[in-house]
Amino acid sequence: MDQLALIVGLLLATVVAVGLGDRLRLPYPVLMLILAASLTFIPGFPEMDISPELILPIFLPPLLFATAQRSSWAVFRVRWRTLLMLAVALVVASTAVVAGAAWLMIPGIGIPAAIALGAMVAPPDPVAVDSIAGRVHMPRRLITVLQSEGLFNDAAAIVIFQAAVAASTSGTRIGPEVVIQFVVGAAVAVGLGIVMGWLTGLITRLVQSMVARSAVTLVVPFAAYILAEELHASGVIAVVVTALEMKRHSRPQDAAERVTRTAFWDVVELLVTGLAFGLVGLEIRQVIRDEGAAVLGMAGTAGVVCLLVFVVRFGWLAMMSGMARSQKNTLRPTSTKEVLVLTWCGMRGLATLALALALPVTLADGAPFPARSEMLVIACAGLLTTLVLPGLTLPWLMRVLHASGDGSEERDAARILASRAQEAAIAALKDTEFIKALPPEKVALVKEKMTRLRSDLLGRNLPDESVDEKRKRGRELAIAVQTIALDAARQEIVDARNEPDTDPEVADRVLRQLDLRTMIMPE
Repeated sequence: MDQLALIVGLLLATVVAVGLGDRLRLPYPVLMLILAASLTFIPGFPEMDISPELILPIFLPPLLFATAQRSSWAVFRVRWRTLLMLAVALVVASTAVVAGAAWLMIPGIGIPAAIALGAMVAPPDPVAVDSIAGRVHMPRRLITVLQSEGLFNDAAAIVIFQAAVAASTSGTRIGPEVVIQFVVGAAVAVGLGIVMGWLTGLITRLVQSMVARSAVTLVVPFAAYILAEELHASGVIAVVVTALEMKRHSRPQDAAERVTRTAFWDVVELLVTGLAFGLVGLEIRQVIRDEGAAVLGMAGTAGVVCLLVFVVRFGWLAMMSGMARSQKNTLRPTSTKEVLVLTWCGMRGLATLALALALPVTLADGAPFPARSEMLVIACAGLLTTLVLPGLTLPWLMRVLHASGDGSEERDAARILASRAQEAAIAALKDTEFIKALPPEKVALVKEKMTRLRSDLLGRNLPDESVDEKRKRGRELAIAVQTIALDAARQEIVDARNEPDTDPEVADRVLRQLDLRTMIMPE
């Protein structure tokens, strides 16, 4: 009962943290982490007993799925070089540097265990970045780069960690088979994700209940993750690909389902994120309490590792910035200002904690796992340093660097998409056979409404006609024809969302306006 009460309490605290964060202009995941860590100082406060093996399978699938839904295949086709540089190469570089430092500073740790430590602190958390960056009006281009990095870097870190732990427990070395394991696992996960996306589309077409169709999307991420892990593939990649496939096969006519599903996932993401970071806070406090005064002796090593995490990321992004200027690649940081912002947004989170707690206690021969206590403390220190400090100071940094976006790029993109939707709607009026059979005055009525569509999508609502005028000018026929025109407009935006030059989130906003406009049309 204590466990259930604690979970309910954390969920309620999440709602409070969101409200408090809105008032203080601070990210609620950071507030949840601080709050949860503080609660454990209360005498008699219950401990959360959750198996380390369950942390990733419980929290990663829904959070990765929610983030991946805001992206598209077109984004990855354009950003694949940046994705490989950040999600794979930077993870490897961070792992190598931290492992080298740990091997030099921690007596008896051994190379495999040091590599495991490096993999634990290497991957930034996409959920933390998404929750924090949006509050400071970060330019969309930088947010999408961070999102793309965060969706896949856990996969590389988990493979390295598992190989390092296996080598450490068995007393063997890590060989080139890690690369083969990663490539094969990624390929299998991509195939599984495509199949899961297709199966989900089939199920949603067969199920009549809109609530049930939305519920299916909550089950699918867990199914994809578990199946991938059973096949020794990457559960992270399987979940991301499943989400991308489902978005790619989105149908224009599913307006009500999209609105319902979006509201459903907004609630799920908020509560799961708050619960996850609340548990992170509880576990950090527990690790520190278990180690006691020994934590102070590990502070120096932990400080060096935390500093190295920032330094490696800054140096890597600076190198990418130089390449971007020479290649005119705007998908990478193009200035020192952007390098600093992206470095400060390298926040660690769930994956770091879950991998740290997944460290075995003993080796195969029964001996204690080398330097396990130091590794746990260093991982928690890295998580606190890269999450709490940047989370609280990012708004200040954005103001000092004048790096906040004014939203003009998003508004311009929305205007272009709204214009395309309007043109598609008007074109449908000219090409549809049903329209040709209507009296000219009815066609004129609908064309007048569609010429107002662009302003409505951009939030500039014009006064509606009175009910009497609508009845007088052919209410039923006008609504029928508007439906045809709006279907064409939605189809245009759905197609545009899969284009390389379109920001998926901006397209989703315009599509949502069209969906809402369709839903409020009288029967």
